[in-house]
Amino acid sequence: MQRRQHFKPTNLSWERLVLLVAVFAFTLSFIVLLYKFWKDNTHLVPAFGGTYIEGSVGELQTINPWFSVTNDVNRDIVSLVFSGLLRYNPETQLIEDDLANLEVSSDNRIYTLTLKDDIHWHDSTKENPHLVTPEDVIFTFQTIQDPEFPNTLLRQNYLGVDMEKLDDRKIRFKLSESYSFFPSNLTLGILPKRSFEGIPISKLDQTLDFGFNPIGAGPYVFKSFIQTELSSEVTLERFERDIDKEEVFHLNQIIFRIFPDYTTLLSDIRNLDGVRHVPRNENGEPIIPRKFTATEYSLPQYVALFLNMERPILSDKLLRTGLQLGTNKQEIVDEISESLIVDTPLLEIDLADWRYKSDMQAAQGALFESDWHLPEKVRLQHLLEMRDANEVGALKIEPIVLMDTGAALTITGSIADAPIGSTLNSIPIVNHPTESGAWIISLPTLGNTGSIKLGTNSIKLQNSEGETIDSFYLWRTDKTKDFKRADEEQNLLERFIKTRDENLVGEQAVSFRDLYREKGMLRRRLSTDPYDIRVNEAGDKLSLTLMTSANPPQYEKIAKVIQKQWEPLGIHIAIVVPESRDKFEEKLLSRDYDILLFGQSLLDNLDSYPYWHSSGKQKLTGERSDLRLDAYNLSQYTSLEADTLLESIRQTSNESERSTSLEELREVLKNDVPAIFLYAPLYTFAYDKDVRGVALKNLSLHSDRFLTLHNWFIKQERVFKAGKNWWSFPGWMFGLL
Repeated sequence: MQRRQHFKPTNLSWERLVLLVAVFAFTLSFIVLLYKFWKDNTHLVPAFGGTYIEGSVGELQTINPWFSVTNDVNRDIVSLVFSGLLRYNPETQLIEDDLANLEVSSDNRIYTLTLKDDIHWHDSTKENPHLVTPEDVIFTFQTIQDPEFPNTLLRQNYLGVDMEKLDDRKIRFKLSESYSFFPSNLTLGILPKRSFEGIPISKLDQTLDFGFNPIGAGPYVFKSFIQTELSSEVTLERFERDIDKEEVFHLNQIIFRIFPDYTTLLSDIRNLDGVRHVPRNENGEPIIPRKFTATEYSLPQYVALFLNMERPILSDKLLRTGLQLGTNKQEIVDEISESLIVDTPLLEIDLADWRYKSDMQAAQGALFESDWHLPEKVRLQHLLEMRDANEVGALKIEPIVLMDTGAALTITGSIADAPIGSTLNSIPIVNHPTESGAWIISLPTLGNTGSIKLGTNSIKLQNSEGETIDSFYLWRTDKTKDFKRADEEQNLLERFIKTRDENLVGEQAVSFRDLYREKGMLRRRLSTDPYDIRVNEAGDKLSLTLMTSANPPQYEKIAKVIQKQWEPLGIHIAIVVPESRDKFEEKLLSRDYDILLFGQSLLDNLDSYPYWHSSGKQKLTGERSDLRLDAYNLSQYTSLEADTLLESIRQTSNESERSTSLEELREVLKNDVPAIFLYAPLYTFAYDKDVRGVALKNLSLHSDRFLTLHNWFIKQERVFKAGKNWWSFPGWMFGLL
């Protein structure tokens, strides 16, 4: 028989359980401490990777720096695929080195560029390295100078510039005259010479192979172009460059999706990280998806009313001043939901200057002294002149009379003033029956000699030799209603004179603005009275054509506001909006307008020379072939003083001299009033909240937002703070005790 064994229960299982719990608690606490140490001693920094997808509205054309000047969508892509010798820095607002280092001579005529080390084109490989060379640089700019080059506007920037290779890394640009803004021209993207070998210069804009598979030296390389049902899609990938070590680009890919319209763009908004140019609704609010952050920015641009100085009607400076004073800019920007009012093309605002304040009374005053007058002024001036003439001399007659045909007007006077033998309206005067030393005469109304006709009569008193002793203006009517109107006019005239001489104030006072001309006579103006159009001495009406473009649609709104604002000034505005862009450009080139509502861009150098120097005027010979595309002086403005200052600003590198010249130029333009500057447009850029580091700063072009792309990132990682690492953990632990 086997013996059954019995074991005594022990506490081993409980001890193990307690031990396990203790180990778990310790481990958990240690993990928590490690996590807290990690959080306290690290911080988030941008990490490499991520794809940024941006949507825009427009049309994709060939991706080439030579032909992207007028296409903002292409310019965005070009700015990343290509790099220039220099670049604009939106943070410092200065032109700085990019692919090359710059040296400038003291006279601003010689610019020496030294290419940085190891700059490669995107098609470069280890087996077949393709470096950016001075030959590429010279090819890029000398091609532009060729008369056959398709982009004539770009060619103007490099006229009078000689360039030569100094060695394997240096290029020298020599200008025919000093030009301190020339570095801006060297921000143009450099192109590889070997990609265009054998292509005629006149056909460079047709190089589709390169245009849709471009090779640049920028921070991003072109990877693909895809046409989808919704958009045209261009993909770029980060390109490792030695010159980017200080400004590292974190985003791995940039994808541009170009849509035909904003509605189509919104249909794909879930797949986008940014929207290039956000439109606004009727209330002026940006149409932004909820998950997006919006940021507004402006460019060195202005929208203005350019006054065609070669039109005789606008040669009157007082008229131009009146138009300036009669323009309410605040009302304009409110109407189109803008906010940044601009008063000068030099982008320097002086709000204290009276010329820039809307003042209808001052505007009326300037126009009152101009060659253009309201019918009320013409009539008032006529009445004042007749009154002044009637006030002196021997004849004392009521200036207005009510007389039926057949009646006679009896007039008396002193023989001392007009002896017997004198005549009044060719009728001999006779002694007064009272023999009081006076004469008497009756002027008939039957149409015979000396008759007083209906309307204005000039009554002349002449001596026996036919010499005029005195004359008197007399107005006659045979209608009671007209006589009452004329009597009211005379009453208003007297009250106007007393008001002018400060002898009448309050409700009885009468100013020029209180008068209205109706059926040839003045009466008190009513609130319901329409505004008359001003006329000149020849009787021509003050009617001006205001031309603008159909796009953007705000321009037509502004034109209508201007039309309404100037109507009370007695100015008729005919708005002209050509039905197509081609027709607008044709009228623009031929300066077929009195006033042009349009915008101009100063770019990064803020150079006003092309727009206000007389060399920028259009050549109007009547021949279409003589019209210049680069004639940017839209006001046809000529001023020797302005020309001299503009040339000085271009040539000097001394900031003090430049500032002084700018101030003087501002005064010249203010006094001459070649244009009325209105506002600078505000733009809205929107991006997903997951995109961080976006800071636009001071942009000169829309594409300049990518000049700070090295600050943008989507992915993040934690790294130890300076002086911290895992070995810092024990010390941190003791610090908690």
